[in-house]
Amino acid sequence: MRSSEAPVGRLAVCATPIGNLDDITLRVLAVLGDADVIACEDTRRTRVLLDRHGIDTRVISVHEHNERARGAEIIARIERGELVALVSDAGTPLVSDPGFALVRECRAAGLRVEFMPGPSAVVSALVASGLPAERWCFVGFLPRARGPLAELLASASETLVAFESPRRLAATLALLATIDAQRPAAVCRELTKLHEEIRTGTAAELAAHYGEQAPRGEVVLVCGAAAAGSREREQALRALGELVEAGARPRPAAAALSRLTGIGANELYRGLTRDGQ
Repeated sequence: MRSSEAPVGRLAVCATPIGNLDDITLRVLAVLGDADVIACEDTRRTRVLLDRHGIDTRVISVHEHNERARGAEIIARIERGELVALVSDAGTPLVSDPGFALVRECRAAGLRVEFMPGPSAVVSALVASGLPAERWCFVGFLPRARGPLAELLASASETLVAFESPRRLAATLALLATIDAQRPAAVCRELTKLHEEIRTGTAAELAAHYGEQAPRGEVVLVCGAAAAGSREREQALRALGELVEAGARPRPAAAALSRLTGIGANELYRGLTRDGQ
């Protein structure tokens, strides 16, 4: 039963555990228990959490494939005065998870939206990495294509936090090592779970380790800021690629950019051909 003092007619965005089911706030537990319905990515996964804490609130699925369609139903519920709790499979909704469209529609309709803070794999990995946290950037899942990935890694002017597939982690670290072998980084895997691993080191050290031992589970990669030279080199490579796409011959274009940037023409040319541009 909902408490008679609990506010009604609102969407409550609730952060839930990223691994350990005990990592949930008392406030979130109260909202999940009071809600008329809980909107979640996977009803089976959320039911495990609810059963662990003795909550029997009804659940409905809201995921990337039905979020817009389900939004109309949820808004109608809120307009009728219901409390709808929104959760993702793990962590904070909207952070590389569904929920953005629903929150935006609720705001546009003038409905009340409140946020229940709690676990986040992004912040947890940043803190655990030991890398500078005064200024940092979260980019979601890393690009799969080598060119955009190299540009992102080389141009980061502050600590970079990203999700990465365990299948691609070794290749990403190898690419990071070619940009700057001494770049500090951390691989945070299965955070708060039984097989949690937080491994720190240089890009070269981590690339060597995961090149031999393929990781499993969910991975958050944290990279220190790129050195100024790496950023300038990547910008020059990007400009060279654009010149070649516009019809310029690679070697003369590399020579011209070398005179402007001070970066070796052969280095630029090799970088261009290696990235497949």
